[in-house]
Amino acid sequence: LRFDEQVRVVVFKSQVKGVFCAGADLKERAQMDDAEVGHFVKRLRNLMDEIAALPVPTIAAIDGYALGGGLELALACDLRVAASSAKMGLIETTRGLLPGAGGTQRLPRVVGIGLAKELIFTGRQIDGEEALSMGLVNHTVPQNSEGDAAYQRALALAREILPQAPFAVKMGKLAINRGMEVDIASGMAIEGMCYAQNIPTKDRQEGMAAFREKRPPRFIGK
Repeated sequence: LRFDEQVRVVVFKSQVKGVFCAGADLKERAQMDDAEVGHFVKRLRNLMDEIAALPVPTIAAIDGYALGGGLELALACDLRVAASSAKMGLIETTRGLLPGAGGTQRLPRVVGIGLAKELIFTGRQIDGEEALSMGLVNHTVPQNSEGDAAYQRALALAREILPQAPFAVKMGKLAINRGMEVDIASGMAIEGMCYAQNIPTKDRQEGMAAFREKRPPRFIGK
């Protein structure tokens, strides 16, 4: 996906009705020794980092349970859409653990430090409406009879992104992600570098031409 220029948005959904991702299999985990557990969690953390580093926008469609590593997967995405009945939580402390695949770092960056601490310390599960109220998800929708309401809303969101200039969207994502990790002055410099890369693109010229000619732009991602 990282190197496929035809891919403009990635949507993560589950094939299991009622479950987005229930996290690690604790029965499997119980058979591992301490070293194996450490290796397993490191690989999981690396996977989440790879998802977060995808150059195109990513959307998690949470139509059911997103618990532990399942919520960490959703947090590694750029955007999240949930059914109102979905259940989300970093429940690791209820099992004698702490989030180990990015949850302690990504959740506070999304909802703020206080709420993140409360959710992690208590291991509480929240529904889609609560998740929306605290900014954990971008949109919440009532679940439908097929059980894929969040996925359908995620597709609609993806269709809003698709017509926009692909390279400009990628640079926007890069500028936001890198800029959030540094002070504002450094962030401005990062934005400037991303903007400079976008200036010579054919899509920028096409966008200007389409505006002058009062027609929809035809972006090609170059």
